[in-house]
Amino acid sequence: MEVWTAAAIGIVVACGVYLMLAREIVRVILGSLLIGYGINLALFMSGGIKAGGPPIIRGEEVAPMTDPVPQALILTAIVIGLGVFALMLALGYRTYEETSSDDLEELTG
Repeated sequence: MEVWTAAAIGIVVACGVYLMLAREIVRVILGSLLIGYGINLALFMSGGIKAGGPPIIRGEEVAPMTDPVPQALILTAIVIGLGVFALMLALGYRTYEETSSDDLEELTG
C-alpha cells in the first residue's frame, strides 16, 4: 500500500514540476497547487496507515491508533494552501489585465 501511495505522490509532484516549468501563468499556478497536494499527501503518509479504532485511549488497554498530529497539520496546510492559491490567482489575473499577456517570457523581456 505504501509503495503505491509513494508512487502516486511522485507522479503528482512530477506533474506539478512539469507545469511549473511552463511559460503560462495559469500553468505555473496549477503546478504549485499540485506540488502542495503532493506534499500534503506525503505528510499524511508520514503518520502511517494503521488499522484500529479512533485515537482515544480508554483505561489501561491501548489499541493500535493513527497519529492525529499529521492530520491536524494537513488541515492547516490545506487552509493555508487555499489562501495562497487564491492570492496567486488574483495576482495572475491582475498581471494579465496590465500586460495583456500570460506568457512569462514576455513579462521578463
